[in-house]
Amino acid sequence: MADVFDCSDSSQLLAGTRTARRALGSGQLVVMPTDTVYGVAADAFTPEAVQRLLDAKGRGRQSPPPVLIPNTATLTALAAEVTAPLTALAEAFWPGALTIITRANPLLSWDLGETGGTVALRIPNHPLALELLEETGPLAVSSANLSGEPAARTAAEAQAMLGDSVAVYLEAGAAGGTASTIIDATGLGAEGGELRLLRAGGVSREQIAEVLPNVTFGD
Repeated sequence: MADVFDCSDSSQLLAGTRTARRALGSGQLVVMPTDTVYGVAADAFTPEAVQRLLDAKGRGRQSPPPVLIPNTATLTALAAEVTAPLTALAEAFWPGALTIITRANPLLSWDLGETGGTVALRIPNHPLALELLEETGPLAVSSANLSGEPAARTAAEAQAMLGDSVAVYLEAGAAGGTASTIIDATGLGAEGGELRLLRAGGVSREQIAEVLPNVTFGD
């Protein structure tokens, strides 16, 4: 049976984060709040845990989960190359509601699914999520819902869909409810290049264009 913690209660907060860390370390799933929607998280470097995440949501390996990271130093470790345009996006919108797809460091020993050599990265703007990430390192995190259903805005909504496939639920009140914007930045080079807007969300195309005025948007 899943453990549920009300993180608005300081005593439950401490117990919840400790239990969540242990669960993630043993390859289990945790539902956690973010600044956009609630996410279901797994250790990004444990392939069995990532597969457990995909199975819980009812998704296949062709839909690899994004990876949440605690800081931009982690971006440098996970991305194949951190160009000036990529740095500008990270500095402007992280922590925040922008998910950036870039080429993954080929030396990484992980299996997120059929990624084509890419990874989708984001730093969430939520204190509890950041605290957990600082302690665990990168987490594979997808919206906490069954595939095709609305993203959960509370841990209770997530539990109603995911049940005991998740070991720990961290409840921290209603999330913002607006999913992150997803951009494909694999076409960016040191001098600019092309971006593709894959999903509109918390960061607008116009805001991105202000940061990278010389970058074109592809279809």
